[in-house]
Amino acid sequence: MGFFDKLKKGLNKTRQNFTEKIERLALGYARIDDEFLEELEETLLFSDVGVQTTEILMDKVRQGIKEKKISNPQDLQPFLISEITAILERGEADVDYANVSAPAVILVIGVNGVGKTTTIGKLASYYQAQNKSVLLAAADTFRAAAIDQLQIWGERTGTEVIAHAEGSDPAAVVYDALQAAKARKKDMLIIDTAGRLHNKKNLMDELNKIYRIIQREIPSAPHDTLLVLDAGTGQNAIHQTELFTQVAPITGIVLTKLDGTAKGGVIIGLKSQFNIPIKWVGVGEGERDLQPFVAKDFATALFSQADDTTADVK
Repeated sequence: MGFFDKLKKGLNKTRQNFTEKIERLALGYARIDDEFLEELEETLLFSDVGVQTTEILMDKVRQGIKEKKISNPQDLQPFLISEITAILERGEADVDYANVSAPAVILVIGVNGVGKTTTIGKLASYYQAQNKSVLLAAADTFRAAAIDQLQIWGERTGTEVIAHAEGSDPAAVVYDALQAAKARKKDMLIIDTAGRLHNKKNLMDELNKIYRIIQREIPSAPHDTLLVLDAGTGQNAIHQTELFTQVAPITGIVLTKLDGTAKGGVIIGLKSQFNIPIKWVGVGEGERDLQPFVAKDFATALFSQADDTTADVK
């Protein structure tokens, strides 16, 4: 099964919670009136796109009605498809580090439980498949399980892991990893960090210390700061993004666990509200189940009929 097919399958619950509800709404009304618009607004709100994005889309719909782009309820779905695709495609970023002097440094942040360490292992697998040499840094020293988990991924992918003992200074791990990456001429250094919450000032201070170490050793780094979010948390993912953007220069979002959740619509809200590139999406546990985000593929998968046999998109 190609990744597009996995994406489409993984979005099945989101499709039921979002696009199919919109489709049923359009079929249930003969004309557009205030009741129709109220129900549409409620559908968008309960589809986890967020209050702010719902307001934006409703303004677009009202403008579309005024400009005669929407004349009846059946015009709604293609109009929304176009508007949502435009949101997702805006400023879409690639993940090519070809123009970065080695090592390219990726700092991965996010709260515990979102799949951060697993994401790093999958990133290592992805880049090694592109013939990149990768080094991992286990800078989440607050939990022995996090160090162990990253080392397991290192063994699985054949990737060296720089790690210290539990409770060690995370910045010291990062320093050693930077030195090792440069000395061994690695193409990529991917750094795991502890789950951080906005109300844990000591962890925020530690993150700032890590940034200082990285920029002292490689002034242009980190080249990416990826925030990992669990799609299944819905609006909480938007809240986490709001908090993390206040303390770190987030350059990209990784949205994990899209498979099995009805809350995948949060991706629209994330892109609309923060305009941070969605760089990666995950739809499974396998090493190849994390792939670069392609807006067109996502929109196509989201709005495909459940029995659509669309071929794998390359």
